[in-house]
Amino acid sequence: MALAAARSVADLRQPGACSGHRRRRIWEFSTNLHCSIIGTCLSTAELRQVLDKIGGGDAVTASEHDVHARGVVTAGKPREGARLLHKALDRRHRIAINRFNRVKTAEEVRALWQECLQRGEVPGAYWAALTHPASDDLLVREIFADVHMLSHLVGAANRADIRRLRQLEAENAELRGKAERQQQQLRDAIITRDATIRELSRALEQRLASCPQADLATPHDPALVTLVADLEGRLTRAQERRERAARKLDDARIALGEERRARLAAERSAAERRRELEAIEEHLAAEPPGAATHAVAQPGATLLYVGGRPAGIGRLRAAAARAGADFLHHDGGVEEREGLLPGLVSRADAVMFPVDCISHAAMALVKRLCRQSGKPFIPLRSTGLAPFCAALRQPMLTLAEE
Repeated sequence: MALAAARSVADLRQPGACSGHRRRRIWEFSTNLHCSIIGTCLSTAELRQVLDKIGGGDAVTASEHDVHARGVVTAGKPREGARLLHKALDRRHRIAINRFNRVKTAEEVRALWQECLQRGEVPGAYWAALTHPASDDLLVREIFADVHMLSHLVGAANRADIRRLRQLEAENAELRGKAERQQQQLRDAIITRDATIRELSRALEQRLASCPQADLATPHDPALVTLVADLEGRLTRAQERRERAARKLDDARIALGEERRARLAAERSAAERRRELEAIEEHLAAEPPGAATHAVAQPGATLLYVGGRPAGIGRLRAAAARAGADFLHHDGGVEEREGLLPGLVSRADAVMFPVDCISHAAMALVKRLCRQSGKPFIPLRSTGLAPFCAALRQPMLTLAEE
């Protein structure tokens, strides 16, 4: 697959494509790059709008795969809509284009692209870097390869989580065996102690029975004093061994409990990352013809997103639109008044919020309003697109309060 992709990108520009000191136009790239650009840099909703303006007929009702395929074909025809596609991409990624316009050489473009790639700002940077006047064919191939490998890198991260889970399971089994061995040693020590006490008791009884009554009345019998001292010493040592064994058992139980909690947390994290991986792969990969689109259980549902970072709200809104949901947003009281939240919650079917980017007061208010109105709220692990997409794939009717 990678070899086929590399061959298809070998000829990056169409015959007669212009170059020089201006940005490249979308129709000047090869068809393979058209597919990558349309799939990465434009949402399905934005692409439908452009095709509808061109006169795509059923662009509004066509499947996502058909819309994508029509956009790829249109991208190579400047007289039949490619100019509108180019303008839509420029308008959508104006901030990224302005940022890349500050660099002048291919090396500077490469460095800025790598910086954006590390931060996960792929769509805008991809379009701005490909069309930059200084980007040569070698740099364009490198950038295309980076985007192509994203899904493989995500898969590698998931495999690392699975390896860590297996390691924790092995450590759990080792600790469980150690605890069982210590419990067995403690039982053996108790049995030995009890047997020793019984033997000493019998020896004392025999000694007392063999002594004359006159000897018993003598308080300073050397033999009796020696026997009692010996018995007390043995009893003290047995008690010390028992206490040491009990402490070791308590320590082993505490370590086992901590390991079990860590294993459960790792299992939950691995399951959550697997769900996010599936959502990312579905978002990035081109779906085959006739593939079903994952959406929320109630088409047309209204989702309220509270908190988050302003720069990422556009991506979340586009993901919700692709899932067939209406998207509402409140920043949690940074600039918008918290008094607006009750009205927004009453309009929403479910409420989401990222636990790493929302104030405690806004989170508590959202939970209280949702409980009062009987609506589900979904805490998200972070502000990223992956947790949001994974939450969208859950059936709306089975969403439960965390």
